[in-house]
Amino acid sequence: MSPASNFWWGVAASAFQIEGGRTDGKGDSIWDVFSDEGRLADPGDFTCDHYNRWREDVSLMADLGVNAYRFSIAWTRVLPDGTGRVNQAGLDFYSRLVDELLANGITPFVTLYHWDLPQALQNRGGWPERSTVDAFSGYAAVVGRALGDRVKHWITHNEPWVATVLGHIEGVFAPGTKNWSEGLKAGHHLLLSHGRAVKELRESSPGSSVGIALDCRPASPASQGSEDLAAHRHFDGFRNRWFFDPVFGRGYPDDMVEAYRNRGRITGLDFVRPGDLDMIAVPIDFLGINYYTSFAISVGGEESEDTGVAPGPDPPKGYTEMGWAITPRELTEFLVRVANEYRPAEVLITENGASYSDGPDEAGRVNDQRRIEYLDLHIEAAREAADQGVPLNGYFVWSLLDNLEWVSGFSQRFGLVYVDHTTGTRIPKDSFYWYRDRIGSTAGDAFYRSG
Repeated sequence: MSPASNFWWGVAASAFQIEGGRTDGKGDSIWDVFSDEGRLADPGDFTCDHYNRWREDVSLMADLGVNAYRFSIAWTRVLPDGTGRVNQAGLDFYSRLVDELLANGITPFVTLYHWDLPQALQNRGGWPERSTVDAFSGYAAVVGRALGDRVKHWITHNEPWVATVLGHIEGVFAPGTKNWSEGLKAGHHLLLSHGRAVKELRESSPGSSVGIALDCRPASPASQGSEDLAAHRHFDGFRNRWFFDPVFGRGYPDDMVEAYRNRGRITGLDFVRPGDLDMIAVPIDFLGINYYTSFAISVGGEESEDTGVAPGPDPPKGYTEMGWAITPRELTEFLVRVANEYRPAEVLITENGASYSDGPDEAGRVNDQRRIEYLDLHIEAAREAADQGVPLNGYFVWSLLDNLEWVSGFSQRFGLVYVDHTTGTRIPKDSFYWYRDRIGSTAGDAFYRSG
């Protein structure tokens, strides 16, 4: 099943969620510590055992027929303390993985940071400290020099909103702090380190394509009343514009700076130094969009993602087991909005998927029809966006494997492949075979073209 050669059909994963393997010199990240403290529903030591079963997983991808795999590198597997000594065993692991992918006709898309900050850097203040920007730049240089001869597609950061808000403001993700001022400072340093890493990667991996993956939450006002309209505008600034705007040279939105000041979150942007915004806005080759759901916003909910549907099995029709509404039309609208407002050179859907806990029946088959329906709806929504002029050039399903879904543990299953988290056994689901057929049917399709 060969995909159209000029469109990226892929799957995605992240290091902490699949690798396991706190061995061979790997240092601890903030998520390892979060796990040790019992703050995850399931421990993070084993996850999918990808560190030992990576050849099997590449073989699964080859059978799936994807031509791209997006994965992240564990910072502490390469630099156990975040800076200084390089752990060659960690670099060798990723080097072998890249070689195996290329040998199977699968192009690696490497994400440098998927939230797993070295605990040693957290002990020194973490992302609120400007020194962490320097550490990340050094890490990018090490990885770029080691893999840049073969890796030609890089993503600096995955979803800085999550690391900022869930990790530093709401405190539900690692490192678990709750401080608006420090959180916004952390977010600024995440973005600043993105710009620095773009420059490092272009030097160490010449000819590469470099971008960032931003998650989004499109929204609509719950009514046309003035209060709901204002709440909707605030939500969009809080959830989307605060990160999209600076990446594309607009700086932080003035209305949100004023709103945060009025709410006592900040007195100003004293953490922004001369030249920072120019560095954040360094031109990128592509924008990654992670999309799952959207919201209707009413007054009082301008900084909330509560859908009123609790995560769990047997969700109401129109929702996934994460409690998220299924809203493909909003994906089309948001992609068109991004293309019109920010003019990215190229757009990739770097994550899209749904959590359903269907397991194997007596015959060993995993019939996950609801996931198939979700993916089909969203691929067609992406097609419609491309028809409206969005320079879309890739689609990555989240995820290849049923992984460790952060604090939710193994209760949320996003994978095309079922994983028994006791034995590590993998079973391709019906959605796996559906996606393989969907990829194989695209040859010659005018939609799937370079942007």
